Amino acid sequence: MGAVNFRELRVWQLGMDLAEEVYLMSQRFPKHESFGLASQLQRASVSVPANIAEGHAKGSTKDFLRHLAIAQGSLAELETHLMIAERIQYVDCPRIKAILDRCAQEARMLRSLRSSVRRRLSATGDKQGRGVLPS
Repeated sequence: MGAVNFRELRVWQLGMDLAEEVYLMSQRFPKHESFGLASQLQRASVSVPANIAEGHAKGSTKDFLRHLAIAQGSLAELETHLMIAERIQYVDCPRIKAILDRCAQEARMLRSLRSSVRRRLSATGDKQGRGVLPS
């Protein structure tokens, strides 16, 4: 049986943890970055769990797959912004490495969930994608 609520999905929970960690880290950036890299990091980090939640809430397997793909794209964007922050020395290497390790875990979970959802969609033969969403 699928998750009743997106908040039950471990991939969403990890995404929320990542967003929180990114917000806390980016608050230490220089003030002139408030509307620059800090804002980009925050936006990308929030997009990951937000797209998981939105896709799950729509109730369509195809919508869920589309939003999981968007979440994966946002995660790649987040990783890129984190590497830039490290290159320009806004954050120390151990902290960035820890966050990037969490990003890698999130990426694996998203890939696995997308594969599972695609298999379920194929197995049901539901062309409209209205099947039960997997957990």
